[in-house]
Amino acid sequence: MGIKSFLASRKKTKKATTSNSLIKVSDYMTTNLITFKSNQRIEQVIDAIIKYRISGAPVINEKNELIGVISEGDCIKQISESRYYNMPMNNDTVEKHMVKNVETIDGNMNIFDAANKFLESKRRRFPIVENGKLVGQISQKDILKAALKLKGQNWK
Repeated sequence: MGIKSFLASRKKTKKATTSNSLIKVSDYMTTNLITFKSNQRIEQVIDAIIKYRISGAPVINEKNELIGVISEGDCIKQISESRYYNMPMNNDTVEKHMVKNVETIDGNMNIFDAANKFLESKRRRFPIVENGKLVGQISQKDILKAALKLKGQNWK
């Protein structure tokens, strides 16, 4: 006599339609950005950083092309130098203090690959450029938001 199973027949379950390979940076990037121009004064940048509670922002030209990034650290460095050399800040512009060699990432990149890129580079934000134009920015906080939305799903 064989062993009988008292379990009902199992239905085949469909795999989740959301695949991690489809979770793109463009789905979580910020598109409504605060940006600066290269000829703006550093004091304006400091005011905006405080007012909007941001840690930095892209610098663009008239054609919406990314030309740099300015951060809290860049502003603090400028304050420190102006204090050290006893120089007024009122004539300092963004162009003098922004980082010009900016690393960007592709909006079609997988969100988890972007997370690894953050870990490797020690950056807080990456601009996203398409066809030479700034279209958005992804931050470490955006990666965390994406991870929270995905919790409970299979992370493989």
